[in-house]
Amino acid sequence: MFKVILYALIAIFLISIVRAVIGIILKGFSELISPQQQKSATGNAPGLNDVPLSGELKRDPVCGTYTSAATSLKQIVGKETVYFCSPKCRDKYVASL
Repeated sequence: MFKVILYALIAIFLISIVRAVIGIILKGFSELISPQQQKSATGNAPGLNDVPLSGELKRDPVCGTYTSAATSLKQIVGKETVYFCSPKCRDKYVASL
């Protein structure tokens, strides 16, 4: 019984090492093939700073999802601004009025 547990632990250890080595190799190949992805990950891509990293969250009245006020869809209903996570939620809300 002890041998079976030992073999299982060794197998798990070896599989983890092989997975890590394969992941490192694949990451190296992906950086060779498309070096432009690395530039966008560092924040040098144009348009990346257009979206604020913080801000006020607003609740979507249809699905209840909280979305950033800066990036959400806005609909003015009466004197109130309502925020939506997607056009689908906005259309459902407008149809229910």
